[in-house]
Amino acid sequence: MSTRQPPGPTTAADVGSDGLYLARAQPGRRHAPGWRTAFFGVLVLAVLAGVAWALLGSSLLVVRHVEVTGNRLVTATQVRQAAKIQPGTPLATVNTGAVAARVERIAPVLSAAVSRSWPDAIVITVRERTPVLAVAITGGGYQLIDPYGVVVRAAVRRPAGMPLLSPAPAELRGSPAIRAAAMVLRQLPPRVRTRLRWVSAASASSVTLHLAGRVTVLWGGAGRAGQKSAELTLLLRTHARYYDISDPGTAVTHG
Repeated sequence: MSTRQPPGPTTAADVGSDGLYLARAQPGRRHAPGWRTAFFGVLVLAVLAGVAWALLGSSLLVVRHVEVTGNRLVTATQVRQAAKIQPGTPLATVNTGAVAARVERIAPVLSAAVSRSWPDAIVITVRERTPVLAVAITGGGYQLIDPYGVVVRAAVRRPAGMPLLSPAPAELRGSPAIRAAAMVLRQLPPRVRTRLRWVSAASASSVTLHLAGRVTVLWGGAGRAGQKSAELTLLLRTHARYYDISDPGTAVTHG
């Protein structure tokens, strides 16, 4: 019994393990090229190009407004001038960190946060410094300083309730003595705070309070505030003129 052979030459690769002939791929019936992959690749590139153009090259998403919030001591105009953002700048290219750093150079500004508000605005939110002490100016008036010794603003009169720092250190900004004095002020019992007239600080460890009625309290450093407050509250009942509570375990009074 004869077996019919398929036309054309055969090789071992044409025969399967079960002896049957395998079909060869016919010329011209190969899979079509991956045109779908190419199509979607071109489509993605087109979309990316469109987005890049909208962000960087068109006039659709550019800065038209610079909004300022959180400001009381500085004007919105001052903030915008310090920010140096040119109208028409693409929003995507605005360096928000650099803008914030420029705004923070304004003395009353403690910090600034800059964000984009699509489609056409930059929002600058400022956090201003809070003055806690007044320093007398030669010739009249006061400089109002924050806990870091930064001059927040000048004033003709000392604000009610704001203690005077006297004498003031030669260098205000970054003074450890001013920082300690500000910390002590936050720790004072209300009864003492209402009687406070001025504060002096030769160093960070020798803050002295000057109360109404010519009463002097050597508070010392900013540590152990709770113990010092409790000790002073008790000692004030003696109606002395001088209190040394720099070491609350061995407080001293006289006068």
